[in-house]
Amino acid sequence: MSEQRPLGSGFGLHTTATEVLAGIDLSGKRALVTGGYSGIGIEMVRALVAAGIDEVLVPARRPAVAAEALAATVGEQCSRVTTGALDLSDQASVAAYAEAVLADGRPLDLVINSAGVMATPEEHVGPGWELQLATNHLGHYALVNRLWPLLAADLSGRGARVISVSSGGHQFSGIRWDDLAFTGGYDKWQAYGQSKTANVLFAVELDRLGATHGVRAFALHPGAILTPLGRHLKAADMEDLLTYGSDGKPLMPEFKSPEAGAATAAWGATSPMLDGLGGLYLEDCDVAPVADPDDRVTGQALGVFPHAKDPADAARLWLWSAEQTGLDAFA
Repeated sequence: MSEQRPLGSGFGLHTTATEVLAGIDLSGKRALVTGGYSGIGIEMVRALVAAGIDEVLVPARRPAVAAEALAATVGEQCSRVTTGALDLSDQASVAAYAEAVLADGRPLDLVINSAGVMATPEEHVGPGWELQLATNHLGHYALVNRLWPLLAADLSGRGARVISVSSGGHQFSGIRWDDLAFTGGYDKWQAYGQSKTANVLFAVELDRLGATHGVRAFALHPGAILTPLGRHLKAADMEDLLTYGSDGKPLMPEFKSPEAGAATAAWGATSPMLDGLGGLYLEDCDVAPVADPDDRVTGQALGVFPHAKDPADAARLWLWSAEQTGLDAFA
């Protein structure tokens, strides 16, 4: 974790994606953004299009809803956005979407894995996977592995990047190797935390495997943002998220706008400062420090807990994911 320290990007908590991309020309490039029609995802798409990108693929569970939202947000440049059907919790859906993208054959320069669910009621999908891990991690794992031929430098020659949108929620739980599916009792916040830790570990191992092919990977905390991601939350859930100062008062996070929430992903996907680097955890448009597990402050500049950067766990999770999905682009 020697590189896991701030670079001094000059950006900060409330920098927007548009500000991050100012002066960056993305013409000739092609991106895929999951979750790119709502919340911070749609702001990522808007900023990428404004920076001149050739095309942004936006897969969605409800493509018609996605197309309508994007048309309203992106406007006349919406011709450069292509929607498609994808349910990340359903491996058959991932396979069908990936096959369609592969059939097109054009390289991908950026993949931003932004879609996700948070603190959902207990549900299992597929062969018994816990829903949050299945959606937030395994769906994206399968998508990237299936699309690997379009990312690899031997095809594109341009050095692709994969961005894994994690969360400060990774601090809630490491990988529960003894019970990943929560068969022994469900806790929605630990399940969310496990899935967000998985997002970071995925980037760590993908970067290790992909670097020799010119593909680098990063994970990030976008910040505290009020978006539809919190649709399952109740007042009691918000209370569970708070930490308290010595005066007994809750330490409230400083919320970002969706435009600012999209900025760290935009920075990670495009910043020249990250050339030659990878496997790092970002927040507030910079590399984050390693955090002390005894000093968590909900919603603020949290840093990354060591358990999410453990290379042995990253490799172990990759192997488990490969066994579960039957996919490994590097096997």
